[in-house]
Amino acid sequence: MAFSEYLADRVRQRLKGSGILEEKKMMGGLIFMVNAKMCVGVDLDKKTQEDRLMVRVGKINYQELLSKPGSRKMNFTGKPMRGFLFIDPDGFDTEEDLDFWVERALEFNKLL
Repeated sequence: MAFSEYLADRVRQRLKGSGILEEKKMMGGLIFMVNAKMCVGVDLDKKTQEDRLMVRVGKINYQELLSKPGSRKMNFTGKPMRGFLFIDPDGFDTEEDLDFWVERALEFNKLL
């Protein structure tokens, strides 16, 4: 399980108070579950050795969010998973950018 504790702490702080928070080591990283639903995750991209986020955003705003800096289709199994995005470091390095992605994940989480 390879992931940045620093990035995990940054995400953890943003998720406090958003519901029942549970952390699970899976998919090669750390997944944050909010109210028993997968919300956001952190791991290390095996190709680039860089931190990345996994954000569950759903299908409604998927195409729009895919155009944001650092955003790309989540292709974990060899087939893109609709409704999930990988965010590379240039998309979450600033506090505002990380806030943006965590907020999108929480918005979708509330719809489930």
